[in-house]
Amino acid sequence: MTAGLAAVASGFRGFARYLGGVMGADAYAKYLEHYQAAGHQEPPLTEREFWRDYTDRQDSNPQGRCC
Repeated sequence: MTAGLAAVASGFRGFARYLGGVMGADAYAKYLEHYQAAGHQEPPLTEREFWRDYTDRQDSNPQGRCC
């Protein structure tokens, strides 16, 4: 890869990471980090369970969402 193409690819990856953070796509990863730091003994929710709980909580308590 040329230096210019590598810089563009790096910039795109950074933008994609930023956009994913804004959209909440990294919520499960943040949950796992928090879960580990809090020292819980039981296993964490699976990703599927996490997203189900996340959307259920949003539906039961809507707060300033666009949709």
